[in-house]
Parts: sequence; structure tokens; C-alpha cells
Amino acid sequence: MLTINLAVLLAIIVIVRLRRRTQSRSRFDEKVTVVIVLALGVLIAPTPVGQGILHALGQLASGITQAGR
Repeated sequence: MLTINLAVLLAIIVIVRLRRRTQSRSRFDEKVTVVIVLALGVLIAPTPVGQGILHALGQLASGITQAGR
């Protein structure tokens, strides 16, 4: 039995969709891509990888805030 992680499948779909030329995308196509990316974010967020990304972005935002003072 072959199992596919849904987050990995969505990540592959996002990469394929974003590689297309911008001129060939319709508004509906862009909305579908946004929904897929949001679903991917919801799936990744509670994982250790998602927590690591959140921590790294928090540190980056903190560094930018402190540099602007």
C-alpha cells in the first residue's frame, strides 16, 4: 500500500502551479492557488517543521524591528 503525505502532495502542486507563467493565469486560477497554499499552511503549522519556520520568522521579524530603532 502506498501512502502519500497530503502536505507533500500540496507542496508539489503549489510548486507546479507557481512555475507557470503569470500571464497565463486567470483570476480563478490564482484564487485556487491561494486556497491550496492556505491549506498547506494549515497542514504544516502544527508539525515540528512548521514550528521551526514560525520560530525563524519570529526571530527575523524581531531583528528587523530592532534594526529599525
